[in-house]
Amino acid sequence: MIIVTSGHVDHGKSALLQALTGKNTAHLPEEKKRGMTIDLGYAYLPLEKNGKIDRTLGFIDVPGHEKFLTNMLAGLGGIDYAMLIVAADEGIQAQTEEHLAILRLLQFKEILVVITKSDRATQTQIEQLTQQLRTNYTILANSSFFVTSAKNGDGIIELRQYLTKLPSFADPAKPFRYAIDRVFSVKGAGTVVTGTAFAGTVKIEDDLYLSSGHKVRVKNIHSQNQPATQGVGGERLALNIHTDLDRTLIERGDWLLAQSPLKATDRITVKLCAEMALNETQPIHIYHATARTTGKLSLLDNKSLTPNQAGLAEIILEKPLFLAYGDKLILRSGDAKRLVAGASVLEIHSPRRYKRTESRLSFLQQLLQAETEEERTALYLQNKAVEAKNLAWIEQLTAAKLDEVLTKNQHIRFQEWCFNTDYRQQQTEKLLTSLAQYHEQHNDQLGISKARLYRIASVNQPEKLINHFIDELLSTGKLQQTRGWLHLPEHKIAFSSEEQALWQAVLAEFEKQKGQAFWVRDLATILSVEETTMRNFLYKAGKLGYLTPIVKDRFFLTESIYAYAKLIKAFITQEGAISVNQLRDELQFGRKLVVQLIEYYDRSGFLRRKGNLHLLRDGDVFDA
Repeated sequence: MIIVTSGHVDHGKSALLQALTGKNTAHLPEEKKRGMTIDLGYAYLPLEKNGKIDRTLGFIDVPGHEKFLTNMLAGLGGIDYAMLIVAADEGIQAQTEEHLAILRLLQFKEILVVITKSDRATQTQIEQLTQQLRTNYTILANSSFFVTSAKNGDGIIELRQYLTKLPSFADPAKPFRYAIDRVFSVKGAGTVVTGTAFAGTVKIEDDLYLSSGHKVRVKNIHSQNQPATQGVGGERLALNIHTDLDRTLIERGDWLLAQSPLKATDRITVKLCAEMALNETQPIHIYHATARTTGKLSLLDNKSLTPNQAGLAEIILEKPLFLAYGDKLILRSGDAKRLVAGASVLEIHSPRRYKRTESRLSFLQQLLQAETEEERTALYLQNKAVEAKNLAWIEQLTAAKLDEVLTKNQHIRFQEWCFNTDYRQQQTEKLLTSLAQYHEQHNDQLGISKARLYRIASVNQPEKLINHFIDELLSTGKLQQTRGWLHLPEHKIAFSSEEQALWQAVLAEFEKQKGQAFWVRDLATILSVEETTMRNFLYKAGKLGYLTPIVKDRFFLTESIYAYAKLIKAFITQEGAISVNQLRDELQFGRKLVVQLIEYYDRSGFLRRKGNLHLLRDGDVFDA
């Protein structure tokens, strides 16, 4: 567990930590060695239990405001506690207030107030300072206060005992997530990174992902400045990693993750607490963990905010960041000189349009009020399907925990997609309604291909999932499929016994043609059937799916249409496109017939024309 120490310069932070830990952090070099035991301004207090070290408290000792901000944010996700140090003889100074503002915006679980140098002040001064802090700063009203002197040891034991009893809020059951703040090489060991674990557990030999997507293996671990076999959330860790990646390509601001990372986001929605007056839009600097970027802040539910007022806002980031729900941010002004606000992430990859509509703001308010992963997941799955990896990332859930959440919510998962029963019902109703409308508008057709039904009913939905719903409708009998065409069960066309006999005669003539097309008049002449009667019969055969008219009154066997489509698909896969002359050479047909056939494929959505070539538009259209 890590505890931030903050306060004005020369108010006794270093002396206090030396009294607590036995280490003089004011004289620590930036690195003791070029090795795994680097300290980076941290001091550590090992806590023993039954004669063995049970856990170790880590303290950040940061002297200046700029360095305070940068270094504290480097461990932001793993820090739950802070100590505000105020010298008894000097009281509240400008930097005290600056640090306190940041502590307030970072929403720590607890801020302890440590009054130092008590040997230099009277009891009356100390009581007045305590009262002033409690009265003037509401965030400290319920804080624990400790009066100490590093010189004579007053209050040190009581403070140490209190610190040892603080519970850790880091969740070791979440996926491991670690913010890198330094990268260097150690002779004989290789690449070493240092940083703070936000959550989860890492062990030697674990495989992790860099935020770039590259895999690395953990060879050695130092946890809270001690050799260890594992590290957990809330700890300062040095990790010796094995990677084929040049270490110069790993930098401050990168992450090590148990999960393969999603694409970094450049548009987020946040809950904001203003430190200064804010307009509807303004440029800002954004601090997150060890990363820093610039961007634009736009208020969503207010035209302006006054200091200490909360609101919803969108942030467009100049450099995309790897963010998850609940991550804390510090925002500073465009010139990086003033503290603007603190923020927590509500949503990543926020929509680009309709961001201030009533329904959108209502959704965000519900998200604000949701207290559990189950409640938020239910909101994510309102009226849409979401990939499992997206849900796992935004909520930082393991695969097992995600399955548990979905089961508890009675949500459904099909392969990589998660959805609820309302979504499935909405999509299946759209499919059935669209197919009914198609039958009404095209009553001369037996049905429609799966790919075309998807485009008509659900074009903006995941195609694999919609095809799954179609398969479910087929299995329950709500849809039927005849020779590859989807149709409603009640939409049926059938030959009479006389027509069946005529069909056998027509089929025999097509088989003699060896894949060629027939004109209506030619078949009528060959079989001595009146031309109008033959025309009506052939179009009925077309409705049943046996024949396909490529132009008015000229028919192919439907099975031939599928066979030629398969040939064309194979040709395009190899050559990239096909021309009329190339198809003519493949089929050995006359040019006019080939032109009619290829134009039919264009109209059907199977191909699309580009100049004299035809490209594949939808390879599923003529899949049997």
